[in-house]
Amino acid sequence: QVQLVESGGGLVQPGGSLRLSCAAHGFTLDYYAIGWFRQAPGKEREGVSGVGYSDGSTYYADSVKGRFTIARDNAKHIVYLHMNSLKPEDTAVYYCAANTMRSSVASSQAMAQHEYNYWGQGTRVTVSS
Repeated sequence: QVQLVESGGGLVQPGGSLRLSCAAHGFTLDYYAIGWFRQAPGKEREGVSGVGYSDGSTYYADSVKGRFTIARDNAKHIVYLHMNSLKPEDTAVYYCAANTMRSSVASSQAMAQHEYNYWGQGTRVTVSS
């Protein structure tokens, strides 16, 4: 059974940090571009960050540039999203997903959600004092 599992969410104060993890069951993440998406209450799901596997490319939404870092640990077959300087507007359910159509996220189209066919159940991040 192909499955993605996110972990690491929780409640954190503004300015705090969290590390989200994305692991796979039934396949290995090593040969997929992986994206992190989030959906805040009452809003559409949006792309936050992505990492390719063929060229080391990364993508960050403008809203998280300089605060979030995506990284692969191929030894552990996990993709991390390190989130620093968290803001209340970062509150959302965060999903990781595997892109079955491309190996790089260098293109501006790399975060198109229809290209991501494997999704996790999400992990909730709440930034509040």
